[in-house]
Amino acid sequence: MTNPPSIAIIGAGIFVRTQYIPRLAEISNLFNLKAIWSRTEESARGAVEIARGKCFPEVECKWGDKGLDEIIQDESILAVAVVLAGQIQVDMSLKLLKAGKHVLQEKPAAASIDEIETVMSTYKTVCANSPGQPIWAVAENYRFEHAFVEGNKLLPEIGDMMTVQVIVEGSMNSSNPYFSSSWRRNFTGGFILDMGVHFIAGLRMLVGCDVISVSAKISHVDKTLPPPDNICSVFQLENGCSGVFVMVVSSRSPKIHWRLVGLKGTLQIDRGMDNGQHGYMVSFYGADGHSKNWFYPFSGVTEELQTFLHDVSHANLKKGSNYEIEPRLSFMEGARDVAVLDAMLESGMNNGAQVQILVLSGSEFSLKRVELLCHFGLKDVLWRFSKPLFSVLVLTCVHRVLNI
Repeated sequence: MTNPPSIAIIGAGIFVRTQYIPRLAEISNLFNLKAIWSRTEESARGAVEIARGKCFPEVECKWGDKGLDEIIQDESILAVAVVLAGQIQVDMSLKLLKAGKHVLQEKPAAASIDEIETVMSTYKTVCANSPGQPIWAVAENYRFEHAFVEGNKLLPEIGDMMTVQVIVEGSMNSSNPYFSSSWRRNFTGGFILDMGVHFIAGLRMLVGCDVISVSAKISHVDKTLPPPDNICSVFQLENGCSGVFVMVVSSRSPKIHWRLVGLKGTLQIDRGMDNGQHGYMVSFYGADGHSKNWFYPFSGVTEELQTFLHDVSHANLKKGSNYEIEPRLSFMEGARDVAVLDAMLESGMNNGAQVQILVLSGSEFSLKRVELLCHFGLKDVLWRFSKPLFSVLVLTCVHRVLNI
């Protein structure tokens, strides 16, 4: 039996202290927590103290450039969890991947489609120059919540899908620990992007297909929050069904739900509590007028960490060959969540212009968008692509969209 892999945590903020350390403690038999790093000594020591109080008495405290270099040079550390500000965690992930570490990076995958296209090209180069392909995973816990996994299994019961609703009325006020987070306030898309990728991931997991086009309106009403703080979007799924996505960053009456209406029934997931436990209520309303309900406590963070550790262990056993990780962890999935929110925000900044999301993949990775702007009856087609290899394919898609 092989020894459990040694890992490090890069970051020592709120989410590390309140989620990563407690959830990792639940599965501590699967790994060895070697170190926790932060930019400052004070922050690192604070997180390490919490970890040592759980079940990681020997975890090392690392900080600054010297501490980071020590983690990079430590060959016993096979994997790292990167939990940093959105503006810097992608660069940190690439630095660690280049050092041969497997990386689990917190969502969002990146700040925009432009950044995703650039970093995926870099990652491909890293993999080509590495004897064993380092894993780059994105931690999106909604894809691992039992409510969405089980909800997806109920799709056949609702029959032909007619409409989808995603309603998010958040609670990002002064009592929320993330309210004063400086990086989120200065992040592209603000709280809409940082929070919104969760709800898009839940949507995509539930319906089992991708969003292919959006049209959105955005606004800034609550001046205590960075703009925008409200978004209302119409979207179309690749299965032909249309839906709405409404998100209010801060509401006096928080509510989060997904609702799928089909020809034979309706499926709904509501975030809430049951018997003192936080989680999701899954409800199915059948054609006979009867309903069934199931409550699933939060489990996504633990499940995603456990899955990543499983993949790291198996990738290490198969060193020198490409290892296919659990698809729900893939950077590609996180990129697709960002693509949808990025398109909605761009549409909102262009007064609701329709933005089509084209995810094209093959021997190389690329994400494309076609923006359809109507002005005085004239259609301007804007498309962008980073790989000449895809130019003909993108142009073909444009012709099909415009029927030209």
